[in-house]
Amino acid sequence: MTLTRKGQATRERILEAATELIAQRGVAGTSTEDVRKAAGVSGSQLYHYFDSKQALIRAVITRQAEAPLVPGRPIMGALDSFDALRAWADAATEHQEHNNGRGECTLTSLAGELAPADMQTREDLCNAFQRWQSLLHDGLQAMRERGDLRPDADLDELSMALLAALQGGSLLSQTLRTAEPMRASLNAALAYVHAFAA
Repeated sequence: MTLTRKGQATRERILEAATELIAQRGVAGTSTEDVRKAAGVSGSQLYHYFDSKQALIRAVITRQAEAPLVPGRPIMGALDSFDALRAWADAATEHQEHNNGRGECTLTSLAGELAPADMQTREDLCNAFQRWQSLLHDGLQAMRERGDLRPDADLDELSMALLAALQGGSLLSQTLRTAEPMRASLNAALAYVHAFAA
């Protein structure tokens, strides 16, 4: 669907409203009517862009997948050095501290609610996580090619460890309302990466 500038703005407003409501209420507690009211659009407008709640949720997943690895931050440069990875981990922890552990509409929270629900949504979530893992993998590959990491470093495993630390740390931090799980998990993952320093 090709959208006018006004159409793009309306669609984005609907997505923004859906994202905020899901953060507050979860997917099950958010109806399309809630989203319609929050976005200030008519029912026909909402269904013009999203023909079902599932289509809207899938669009939210895509939107969150395209967001930076650290929510609320501009997209950081390539994560292709120990310093860059440390800055990324610090930014994620700082975001969690600033957010006071409040729930957000993240891929982690969406996966917790939606992964068992239907195969298409699960596939969308898998693609989103794989996109983030590939960003980490690309940075680690540049480090290995430059000689910062040993040739035997398993980049698939290291990038997955970093992603799992981010996602697990996020979930525990939101549950416990403290940034300490995020700090601990990312510190452990970075120490694992450092173990392969050349």
